Amino acid sequence: MNKKLLFSAFFLFAITFGFSQTKEELQAQKAEKQAEADKFQAEADALQAQIDALPGWRVGAFGTIGGNLSKFNDWYGQGTPDLSSGNLGITFNAYANKIEDKYFWRNSLFTNLSWVKFDDKNDPTDDDSFQEGTDVFNISSLYGRNISKTWAISGLADYRTTLLNNFNDPGFLDLGIGATWTPVENLVVVIHPLNYNFVFADNDAAFESSAGAKIVADYTRQIGAINFKTNFSTFQSYDSSELSNWTWTNSFGYTLWKMIGVGFDFGLRSNQQEAANAQGVDLADADNNLQSYYTLGLSYKF
Repeated sequence: MNKKLLFSAFFLFAITFGFSQTKEELQAQKAEKQAEADKFQAEADALQAQIDALPGWRVGAFGTIGGNLSKFNDWYGQGTPDLSSGNLGITFNAYANKIEDKYFWRNSLFTNLSWVKFDDKNDPTDDDSFQEGTDVFNISSLYGRNISKTWAISGLADYRTTLLNNFNDPGFLDLGIGATWTPVENLVVVIHPLNYNFVFADNDAAFESSAGAKIVADYTRQIGAINFKTNFSTFQSYDSSELSNWTWTNSFGYTLWKMIGVGFDFGLRSNQQEAANAQGVDLADADNNLQSYYTLGLSYKF
């Protein structure tokens, strides 16, 4: 009996030792293959960097879709027991940049649209349709002739309005010339002291065109599965600070599977002319509160 127990223990030990040896060997082989894969990936990344640095067009796009729908029937624990509600938000970023040795032409499009629904089934007078929420549309085109590695003489056309409601009322069109600074890759800083801000609107008491300085800072980049873009734009009027405005928008996308991931967008804006129009008062009497929005949802990389 003792010999059988001893033999069984030895047999189990041999199996365990053999398994551990096999596992260690597999881990060693995996480490070797991973080192080779890392080496080839680094070489591929270096080649891609050389391709990206070549003159020519660079195009890309990514966006975010966020939303939810809900419906309650006889849910008495809330103030509106029979309720249908929902919201849907869409943001879209796209760019088409032509980069050459002597000049560049950078074009970008940004839009953020959302719809909101709140339908009380017990109130036949309320609006049960989806209504416009966030409504932002911006398109810009920047052309520059290089005078050094980081500086260029440039001209900018920048247009902003709404799409879902009151298109071009208001609409803001900036046309100007000046300089563009590109200190690092993916960062573009526009400094245009000669700029005119055309404002298109029916409400003359709130909106007025004027000359001023236009400053834009844009950083757009992709790092692995992450896409992000931040853009700050300001117009400083030479006539009055009440005619000045600024907007800061940010978009983030993280790819989880193939082209689908999660996205987050938020923006801030200060514009006294828009505030006066919304409040129905003269420009000088407007309470210029900080404007903001955010969207969280699924993202799609094009």
